[in-house]
Amino acid sequence: MRIAIVCYPTFGGSGVVATELGLELARRGHEIHFITYSQPVRLALLNPNVHYHEVNVPEYPLFHYQPYELALSSKLVDMVKLYKIEVLHVHYAIPHAYAGYMAKQMLKDEGIDIPMVTTLHGTDITLVGNHPFYKPAVTFSINKSDFVTSVSQSLKEDTLKLFNIKKEIQVIPNFIELDKIKKEDKSPCQRSVMANDEERIITHISNFRKVKRIPDIIAIFNKIQKEIPAKLMMVGEGPEKEKAEQLCRELGIQDKVIFFGNSNEIDTILCQTDLFLLPSKTESFGLVALEAMACGVPVISSNAGGLPEVNKDGFSGYLSEVGDVDGMAKNALKILKNQTDLDQFKKNALITALQFDIKKILPLYEDLYQRAIAKCF
Repeated sequence: MRIAIVCYPTFGGSGVVATELGLELARRGHEIHFITYSQPVRLALLNPNVHYHEVNVPEYPLFHYQPYELALSSKLVDMVKLYKIEVLHVHYAIPHAYAGYMAKQMLKDEGIDIPMVTTLHGTDITLVGNHPFYKPAVTFSINKSDFVTSVSQSLKEDTLKLFNIKKEIQVIPNFIELDKIKKEDKSPCQRSVMANDEERIITHISNFRKVKRIPDIIAIFNKIQKEIPAKLMMVGEGPEKEKAEQLCRELGIQDKVIFFGNSNEIDTILCQTDLFLLPSKTESFGLVALEAMACGVPVISSNAGGLPEVNKDGFSGYLSEVGDVDGMAKNALKILKNQTDLDQFKKNALITALQFDIKKILPLYEDLYQRAIAKCF
């Protein structure tokens, strides 16, 4: 199949999922065309089946904000005609499904009927999409898609609750490429670079927005380090990072916390990690928690959004109510204090991650594409 993938080319979960999906589809022999405003961060153009097409937005003094949706829809039309693309897969309802629908309409005028699959990832629904300014456009874009998927049952339920959706929504969970992680695990982890032998390594990775509850992470770690030797690895950039650094200084634990900023060495960091913290107010799925578990790292998380679908309470880690810092710290210490318990949770985390191996999830998308193409042809 010839498939166009439209996504955000950033460190965020939706961009990572879309990129990894496209690369695996290409390895299976499909022709994949990424169409976005810059090259996705995890995109390797070493496969002849992988193509990248940049969306350029010309600047005109007439426009206060440059019309990306207009440029994207026009680019989609051109690429569909040039490469005879058979299906559009857009990640995020707005602006991508909105632009995809406009491209479909322009192509119909030229006798080309191309199906569009829209995958909902979370922010497009629960944050941006639910804003009164955007709600009509999101509802329209979803209902005009040929097929719609969501990355968790929780997100599907939120979508149906917040919008007047007439389309069936199929849950296809996010995934992890376990074979890739196993290859990278062949080299031994250099824990000594980050911590002493007796110290536990705890990690958090995010975009440091308020929804991630960064102060809770610092508070949980502070309670942990008072009982056992530990280091905290904070990976990512965002508006809450500076406040977190200040909080560490106020608590006198700045020498026990390392702020990395954005990193392309996530697997290396997780390889060294004993426990992952994700106390978010909400997560549509919790891809970063899955990435941690795929590296054999148990997770302490909130019981919010799609997280209970990923993190199995008492098995791969523990779930607590949002804001329950004391409970999360207590559960973390349950795992970390005893090496035997820690080893068992690490094994359980990997067992849980196996359920989300890309080899199990990819056929669901291939089947969806085939049904979409059959619908139009």
